[in-house]
Amino acid sequence: MAHRDYVRPDTGASAREPGRVVRDRGWARHLHTSVRCSGALLVLLLGIDWGTGELTWWRGALWLTLAALLFVVLCPPRVSAGEGWFDTRSLLCRRRVRTDLLVSVRVPDGVSRRLVLRDALGGRVEIDPAVLVDNPELWHRLDEDARRSAAGGLLRYGTQELREVSERVDRETALAVFRASGLEP
Repeated sequence: MAHRDYVRPDTGASAREPGRVVRDRGWARHLHTSVRCSGALLVLLLGIDWGTGELTWWRGALWLTLAALLFVVLCPPRVSAGEGWFDTRSLLCRRRVRTDLLVSVRVPDGVSRRLVLRDALGGRVEIDPAVLVDNPELWHRLDEDARRSAAGGLLRYGTQELREVSERVDRETALAVFRASGLEP
């Protein structure tokens, strides 16, 4: 499919180049959204207290702390990948997994759909599959290295999960091509 040879228009470099690091293109947009939501909550709470005459320094500090906690919860992890590795960085921690040494890919039960990648060295990364769908370059890096792990006999669990993500990426890429060419289904 076209996403395997995706070329960024601004650089002319494809995701197939060894040593090239690819990043989540939507991270900044999601970060700005989390800042706006936290700021709106702070302004709303301070405005209500100010309007009722209840605003004190300690209540202001409490609302600021609440807004900061909301930001921490909403702040998206920064996702990047290179040949043989996949990395997520949040405000509190950084996790890296060797994708050329993957041993399992799981989708745990729960409310949010996450892919959990584990490598032979004990590394573990959780990622939202939507990030891979929105960033074909990231998906290509993960897919290529996962195939290497499977060919080497390391990847024993998760080929079905990877296949499902692959189908979703292919479907979204095809829809994007149709939209860009004016042939929306």
